[in-house]
Amino acid sequence: MLGVPTSEIEVSLVSNKGFWLLLDTEELFVPFSEFPWFQRATIEAVTTVEKPTANHLYWPLLDIDLSVESIRNPHAFPLLSKS
Repeated sequence: MLGVPTSEIEVSLVSNKGFWLLLDTEELFVPFSEFPWFQRATIEAVTTVEKPTANHLYWPLLDIDLSVESIRNPHAFPLLSKS
């Protein structure tokens, strides 16, 4: 019997500035200054992350969807509000 595939994504460290995301062979920092939705989230909510497609991450406990590219280059995806 084959083993269960291991996750291709993991949150490795959470600090007061943001968190580190291990994605396949890449390590990305997700700063709260650029992604404020995570700042007040619980550790469980931040570390519960799914990778539905190669460039799409989803945090189901927070209902947050992000493209991997927006984490790599957050300045190319400015936060905008319609309110």
